[in-house]
Amino acid sequence: MKQFSAHRVAGVCLLVGGLVAFRPTAAQQLGGRTVFPFLDLPTGAQQAALGSTNVSARNDDPSMLFANPALLNEGMDGRLALSYVAYVADIKQSTAAYVFNTEKYGRFGVGITYLNYGSFESYDPAGNSLGTFSVNEYTVGISDSYTKGKFTFGATTKLAVSSIAGNRSVAGVADVGVVFKHATQDFTVGLAAKNVGLQLTPYPGTDRGPLPLDVQLGATIKPEHMPLRFSLTAHHLQQWDIQYLDPNQRGQLDGNNVEKKPTKSFGDNLARHFTASAALELSKNLHLRAGYNHLQRRELRLENTSGSAGLSFGVMLKISSFQIDYTHAVLQAAGSSEYFTLSRNLDSLFKKKE
Repeated sequence: MKQFSAHRVAGVCLLVGGLVAFRPTAAQQLGGRTVFPFLDLPTGAQQAALGSTNVSARNDDPSMLFANPALLNEGMDGRLALSYVAYVADIKQSTAAYVFNTEKYGRFGVGITYLNYGSFESYDPAGNSLGTFSVNEYTVGISDSYTKGKFTFGATTKLAVSSIAGNRSVAGVADVGVVFKHATQDFTVGLAAKNVGLQLTPYPGTDRGPLPLDVQLGATIKPEHMPLRFSLTAHHLQQWDIQYLDPNQRGQLDGNNVEKKPTKSFGDNLARHFTASAALELSKNLHLRAGYNHLQRRELRLENTSGSAGLSFGVMLKISSFQIDYTHAVLQAAGSSEYFTLSRNLDSLFKKKE
C-alpha cells in the first residue's frame, strides 16, 4: 500500500505542478512577484556549491532532499545533516535534515529550515522609538520516496511560516520529483516541480500571492576513469522570459548622441535558465566543487562590474565518521555567503555503543 501511494502521490503532484506552471505569465514574473521567496534559497553547502540549483546529484547527503525529494535514497538512511548559512548583515539560516527507513512504511526524510533576519528598530509616525521587532521564516516538512527499477519518485509536503513583528503568513507547499539512475554508468537525470502550493493565510491587509514555483530538469554524469562529476540543470522551465532590464539603467550613446537602452536577447535569456557545476573527487574523503548560476550573475551584478557574482566554490571533507561541507558563494562584488554542513550516520553511532 505504501509503495502504491508514494508512486501515485508523486505522479499526481507532478501533474498539478505542470498545470500550475502554465498559468498566465503575468503571475509568473520573477523579481518580487511571489510570496515566500526564501523557499528558493539553497539550504545546504553542497547544493550551494553546485550553483544553488541541482536535481540530479544523488549521494548520501540528507540536505539534498531539499533540492529534489526524489534524491532520497538508501545511502542517506540514518544520517543527520545540520547546516548553517551566514548571509550578508545579520541574516542567518539554519537547517536540519534526517533520513530514516522503516520496514513497514518505507523511507522518509524530515527537514526543518529556519531563517532569521535579525532585529529591527520600530518607530511611530512621530519618530518615537517603539523598541525592536524580529523577522523570521521557517519550514517544517516530511519527504517520502519510492524506487521502481531505474526510477525513484519522491514527494515532500511542508508548512511554511513567515513572521514579521508578531504578524504571520502561512503556506502549504509541496515539492515533487523523479530521478532516473543508469544501471551500469554513473549517470542520473532528475526532474522536480518545487514550491507547488498555496498561501493559506496572507499577512493582515494583504491578498494571497503565488509561491515561487520552479520546474527544474538536470543531469549529472561522471565519465569513466575521470575524477570529475559534471552537472547541468535547467530551471524555471514553466516560464521562458526571465530577463529583467532595469528601466533606470543608462544606455550607450550612438553616433547621433542618442541613448540606446539595453534590449532583451535570446542568448542571455536562455543562459539564465541554466546552472552548471563540477566536482573534483580527489578521494572518497575529499571533494572540490564549483558552480555557476548565470541568473544570479545577471541579477546581482553591479552597474559597472559583475565581480564574481553567480560563482560558488566548495569542499567536502570526511574525518572519521563525520562529513564536513563548506561553500563560499559570491552574491555580488559587495558581499558573499558562507555555508557549513555537518553530517553523520546516527545508526552507526548507536550501534557502537551497544
